[in-house]
Amino acid sequence: MNTPYFSPEVSEVPEVPEVHLRVQSIRVGYPLGRSIQEIVHGLSFSLGRGEIGCLLGPSGCGKTTVLRAIAGFESVLDGSISLGGRELSNPTRTDAPETRHVGVVFQDYALFPHLSVWENIAFGLRKLSASERKTRVDRLLGIVGLATHARQYPHELSGGQQQRVALARALAPQPDLLLLDEPFSNLDVDLRERLALEVRDILKELGTTAVLVTHDQHEAFAIADQIGVMHQGVIVQWDNAYNLYHRPGDRFVADFIGQGVFAPGTVDLPRQQVHIELGSLPLWQGIDVCGTGDKEQERVDVLLRADDVIHDDASSLQAEVVRKAFRGAEFLYTLKLPSGQALLALVPSHHDHAIGEKIGIRLGADHVVTFPAEPEAS
Repeated sequence: MNTPYFSPEVSEVPEVPEVHLRVQSIRVGYPLGRSIQEIVHGLSFSLGRGEIGCLLGPSGCGKTTVLRAIAGFESVLDGSISLGGRELSNPTRTDAPETRHVGVVFQDYALFPHLSVWENIAFGLRKLSASERKTRVDRLLGIVGLATHARQYPHELSGGQQQRVALARALAPQPDLLLLDEPFSNLDVDLRERLALEVRDILKELGTTAVLVTHDQHEAFAIADQIGVMHQGVIVQWDNAYNLYHRPGDRFVADFIGQGVFAPGTVDLPRQQVHIELGSLPLWQGIDVCGTGDKEQERVDVLLRADDVIHDDASSLQAEVVRKAFRGAEFLYTLKLPSGQALLALVPSHHDHAIGEKIGIRLGADHVVTFPAEPEAS
């Protein structure tokens, strides 16, 4: 069993918004010879009106296939997709994409090169009067910060500006749902997170329900209210960013989200402690203990994040620096304990230690998740 045990906590029950998008037990696949290769296996999630959801996972996990099914580009083998109470897809019927009132921002933006920024945004508004069309396009240009670029063409814009045009064009028809397929993947790393925050602000200002697909957890954390971590065609945990990081539901989520290592430990129930090489943690300090709980001493793997390990020159516990990555305000050090156990540590960048140097460290964790120890290799 790879699922941690979470002790119950008393907390306020948040107000749940009315369900707007419901994806219920869908299976999606593609023809492969005379058979069907199933990509998505019984996947479910829902979003309230105005919520932003994200499907997060590695390449090949099926997240874009789910997005295509919601858009109407793919049929479902089983299950259903509903939007605003109207069923869009089931095994016997798939409403056409143009009838779903769903907007899509594609990975490559798909802007019309021969149309100006203003004309690109206005493209889907031909049924409106000239005055209504001008009012809506001008408002969106202001919201996305491109009012002074209205007469320019896509090739005259930066990647970030093109992304904003694509967003404004998708929002112009006031869709019931917006889908974003890896919308920041063509941008440099520094720009991605900033634009993700800007996109979130725009969607929240307009009250637009949206689903983002990405492999980048920083984008997901910046933009989404709820995140579904996908693995092999299913959502293994649907949660907010804080819980995915601090309360991962299984080893895959723990390993995929954030940066950390699994350190061997022992649960000592009589003393209410978990013992690891760095020291002992009392169970009452927010530690989540896995397993059946019926053994006085149980081997576990303790998830240690990089921010759980503190650089402390006064500590008697020494670790060797084996790798370092400069990140401006901090270094990410890969450390080796006397046993050979590897750790990660985030250290302020004025502590510039050489590879091979030994530094003092201590355990600074106040919330640790443990999993049943994996069998030792024979």
